[in-house]
Amino acid sequence: MLPTVLVDGHGSGHRLKINGEGELNAVLHQHPPRNEDEIPLPYRQYLTDTGYSDGDNDMRVNGSSSEIPFLIKADPNQDVYLKTLAVVIADAGATLNNFGNIGALSNGIKFEWNIQESGAIEIHEGLKSNWDFVRLSGGNPSFGQGTSSFRANNVSGNSEGYIPTIDLQQIYGLQWGLRLRAGTNDNISFTIRDNITGVDQFDIIAYGIKF
Repeated sequence: MLPTVLVDGHGSGHRLKINGEGELNAVLHQHPPRNEDEIPLPYRQYLTDTGYSDGDNDMRVNGSSSEIPFLIKADPNQDVYLKTLAVVIADAGATLNNFGNIGALSNGIKFEWNIQESGAIEIHEGLKSNWDFVRLSGGNPSFGQGTSSFRANNVSGNSEGYIPTIDLQQIYGLQWGLRLRAGTNDNISFTIRDNITGVDQFDIIAYGIKF
């Protein structure tokens, strides 16, 4: 038998321990492995017309003649990992086959993850209806039945609304969600390419961590 030891390659002297039943220790971190002195912080931000928290988050705009992106841009100093996107589309009489209640969109809303070095990764080429958003979320949250499936009452005043939550970690198998690297031009964007000013509410909030 040849005794073998696994040690940290960075000179810390840490060794991998084998316990009494032959099992190895493992630590499942709730954040990407980094300096243990850094504490990951909760992250919440609307998508806005500037990409930052001081921008306008009301996505009811007319993008039919000139496309209008709503974004979250990378933080100058900290990495951001976006895990979920909480969407609200509210309109009186909204049904799954329409966007709100203004009919299905002609061009649709384009959803992209933009990476500084490699450009845009198209996640959805054109979300045209409430159902497209529900389908993108994998039907999450699932509630209601029949024509009321996925639809909540009184979301915006007395208007019904769809509230799909897009779990980027679960749907795409990305352990920490979509990463926006500190100090880069990385961003996520939903680009409006139709006139959607007629709905009662449309906005998106992103949740995740940053550190």
